[in-house]
Amino acid sequence: MSRLKTGTGHELINMPRIRALVNSYLRIPKSPEDERLTVEGIKSGVVFKGATLWILIFAIFVASLGLNVNSTAVIIGAMLISPLMGPIMGVGLSVGIGDFDLLKKSLKNLLVATIFSVLTSTLYFYLTPIDEAQSELLARTSPTIYDVMIAFFGGFAGIVALFTKDKGNVIPGVAIATALMPPLCTAGFGLATGDIYYFLGAFYLYFINSVFISLATYIGVRVMKFKKLDYANHEREKKVKKYILIVAVITMSPAIYLTYGLVKKTIYTTAADNFVTDVLDFKGTLIIEKSISYEDKRIQIVLIGKEVTNEQIAIAKDQLKKYKLLGTSLVVLQGFNQNNIDVGMMKSMIMEDFYRNSEQRIIQQQSKIDSLQKELNAFSAYNFVKKNVGAEIKVLYPEVTSFAFAKTIELSVDSAKADTVTLALLNFKKVPSKSQQNKISDWIKARLNAKRVKLIIK
Repeated sequence: MSRLKTGTGHELINMPRIRALVNSYLRIPKSPEDERLTVEGIKSGVVFKGATLWILIFAIFVASLGLNVNSTAVIIGAMLISPLMGPIMGVGLSVGIGDFDLLKKSLKNLLVATIFSVLTSTLYFYLTPIDEAQSELLARTSPTIYDVMIAFFGGFAGIVALFTKDKGNVIPGVAIATALMPPLCTAGFGLATGDIYYFLGAFYLYFINSVFISLATYIGVRVMKFKKLDYANHEREKKVKKYILIVAVITMSPAIYLTYGLVKKTIYTTAADNFVTDVLDFKGTLIIEKSISYEDKRIQIVLIGKEVTNEQIAIAKDQLKKYKLLGTSLVVLQGFNQNNIDVGMMKSMIMEDFYRNSEQRIIQQQSKIDSLQKELNAFSAYNFVKKNVGAEIKVLYPEVTSFAFAKTIELSVDSAKADTVTLALLNFKKVPSKSQQNKISDWIKARLNAKRVKLIIK
């Protein structure tokens, strides 16, 4: 049924209208010209020769520098100028429209671009004096299923953007989000330093991004119904699609395994942190060092201050199961024995705690100073206004002989509700009428920017 009805026969939901409304928002306008321009645009970015290859080499140098000095901004800049997306999207397009000549060309140029990228980054990291692995490098060595999803949805965004006339910042955004270049540079770092773990992890991340951007491009091309080339060899086309599916599954499987391990480790570490915070908060003691090992299932803390008894430690161990930490060993070290404590770590934590408390106190004091300064500024401005008001009153109300203004707090006796009010005391040669008093009150409100004014006439 296209319409849902209530028991009384009244129409509840008009399904055709809802579908039409949703379709009007999600439909992508399509024309043969848009399709032709999209295909030509992807094809033009496939070949890596001459200027395109030199741009890639320079972009790799820039990205390697950014990874070397741990600069996110430099890495993003390198990704923006990188032309690596061309052959990767070319692979997906070629399979989607059945252009196997384009598939060969895309794969060949992708291989060329990959080899030049790895060799360039290897050369840089071999020559640079800075060989320490920074956080930006380490982030590219352990791919997970989230990297698969980023590449997949990024590829969808890329093909849809290429198909539309108003591309905006989508293509550069896809290049940044899917991060094709940093893994290649990290792979070069692994080769230059002889660390096979870095090389394999980073190259796997690059492979994931390439495969799933291509897969998303292929799906996007088929969903938008690009015209396929007519080939007699349909068996060949089926084989290619089969190989694509196999490669996608094989590529994704290790990432799923790594993600499973990452999620388990995160859950364990969070539970252990909560256990330390909630259970090991002994009165008169301070935790100066904490170590949590997911691999060894071990929590170790170092305490200073009042000694914790064995009974207290035993009670704390009984709480491990409550935090789903069964099988975890709890080690509590007390005292300043050099064999039990990292003195450098202790100094660092004490200084960190001192700095944090000092910084918090400074922020609180600054907040009070700012609040008092605002009140002082308001009071000063109010006095300045009052001096100028005297000259205006003399012109507007010549019968006024003297005046006084003051801000005060009016407190209700019944409700204890406090409110700010401006008292205006005016001496007149002749008492003004009620309407004149109202006009004077309104003028004082506007002139002094006061919400409430109480006029006192003498």
